[in-house]
Amino acid sequence: MLKISDITYSVSGRTLVENATVTIPTGHKVGLVGRNGSGKTTLFKIIRGEMVLDTGSVDIPKGWKIGGVSQEVPGNEVSLINTVLRADVEREALLAESETATDPTRIADIQTRLADIDAWSAEGRASSILKGLGFTDEEQRQPCSAFSGGWRMRVALAAVLFSEPDLLLLDEPTNYLDLEGALWLEAYLVKYPHTVLIVSHDRELLNRSVGGILHLEDKGLIYYTGTYDMFAKQRAEKRALLSAAAKKQDAKREHLQAFVDRFKAKASKAKQAQSRVKALEKMETIRAPEDVARTVFTFPKPEELSPPIIATESAAVGYGDTIILHDLNLRIDQDDRIALLGRNGEGKSTLSKMLSGRLDVARGNMVTSNKLRIGFFAQHQVDELYIDETPLQHLLRERAEEGQARLRARLAGFGLGADQADTEVGRLSGGQKARLSLLLATLPAPHLLILDEPTNHLDIESREALVDALTAYTGAVILVSHDMHLLSMVADRLWLVKDGHVTSYDEDLETYRKLLITPEKPKVAEKPKPKPKVLTRDELLALKSDVRKSEERVKKINDMRDKLAKKLADPVLYEEGRKGELETWNKKYAEVMNGLERAEAMWMQSLENLEKAQKS
Repeated sequence: MLKISDITYSVSGRTLVENATVTIPTGHKVGLVGRNGSGKTTLFKIIRGEMVLDTGSVDIPKGWKIGGVSQEVPGNEVSLINTVLRADVEREALLAESETATDPTRIADIQTRLADIDAWSAEGRASSILKGLGFTDEEQRQPCSAFSGGWRMRVALAAVLFSEPDLLLLDEPTNYLDLEGALWLEAYLVKYPHTVLIVSHDRELLNRSVGGILHLEDKGLIYYTGTYDMFAKQRAEKRALLSAAAKKQDAKREHLQAFVDRFKAKASKAKQAQSRVKALEKMETIRAPEDVARTVFTFPKPEELSPPIIATESAAVGYGDTIILHDLNLRIDQDDRIALLGRNGEGKSTLSKMLSGRLDVARGNMVTSNKLRIGFFAQHQVDELYIDETPLQHLLRERAEEGQARLRARLAGFGLGADQADTEVGRLSGGQKARLSLLLATLPAPHLLILDEPTNHLDIESREALVDALTAYTGAVILVSHDMHLLSMVADRLWLVKDGHVTSYDEDLETYRKLLITPEKPKVAEKPKPKPKVLTRDELLALKSDVRKSEERVKKINDMRDKLAKKLADPVLYEEGRKGELETWNKKYAEVMNGLERAEAMWMQSLENLEKAQKS
């Protein structure tokens, strides 16, 4: 188990954690929550031993491996699949040693250990994880340099999941995932065989994938059993009880003090007054929970336009000669709340760029209202802010005529107070940068607001504030997000982007979620004897690869058997006094022969599978 005992940690004179104690049982999945800047990432560093505590200790079972995603994978020429495979350091070392080992004892130990860690299925497991995070079989063979930083973060996540550390620390893992990837991760974490501690502001993930919530608040740690919604309910009840107890105590204190003030000068009441003074002194103050300033977003109100504000007719859009979406017959009114659904790569971002005017229509027509103003927010825009300028300077560039007082009020309306307004962007948190980008996107009071993953880096309170702001907003909204809670609270229309088309999705979000996480069932053939499936070229290549790997496995075990047979043929081994050693070698030989039998059976099965496929 992970045991945190009475820890205190301060940085630059600010105490982040003070006298905090908590125990996480082995195998539990726990969500770590708290407001932005409360110290969640710092707590991860403390657990990893990267920070020196002021007091206290963190105890982890001896031999435990701790894993997490600290930075993206370098953009080198190593393929994605090999990058993930290399994350299992033990497997890599054993395979490398098996190529050069000559001592029969060591060879047998290596093969036994490889079997114990299921080394031969590693490539399949790594490929499955990469596929779940959005990489096709073809992309898995491409070098890391072919992918952007966000996609390489997915590779880094895949690598740590593949290595299966005893303690998995994940800090906002869904920030670089689409809806499909986020749902896959939810299901994967439920089945993860070891302890997980995850920082996340995704309510759905915290409701589906964890069995406990660790709350970092007021420099302390409190563990709640159950999902996030259960935690929120328990916490609200606890705060209500604490507030009621504090009020009751205040009333009692006032009553006692009034008696003392009234009778302390009278001799006949002196003893009673004195006893009440002592009661006041002994009374331990119950502090009512402080009400944290509520997170808000204030979107400006656009004037109303005649419907529709955008209409397309037989429109197509793409890049150069490549058409991504075609036959687009769409209509958007100012009161629409539309969520774009679709698997990664189907064209959601392309559609967003077309509707925002960032990508021209290749053919067909798109008509927009003459006075239409569009606000566009995408995650990459957060990274394009001027890091050496303050938020106030960003707004002065856009609206210098409004004056600093008005612009500071706008910043405050997005939760960026006086201190943040004059702080260089490079020193702001990810959530504060996202707030600034949202403010810039809504500054012109747009009639249509297009939001591509707006909740990345926002804490749960900020996400709820965004829901409130979008609900009150009088313009149209188009959302692309992996946050199911946001989509369910805001969107009243669903568009499915699939196979080059955009169509209305008439089911609800829960149905779509089940569609994504449930493998498609093969259709029942009408004929009693369906025709055998014709395999694709990639599937045939995969079968041939299995045959080749099985053959190589048999060859390696045969070589090991020959070395052990040579050792057993040594007359010295049969001399008196070496009976125990002889038994050990015979046992190793028997293990190798058993392994050889299994390997040959797998080889024959792979040959049979290939033969059947080639005949079909």
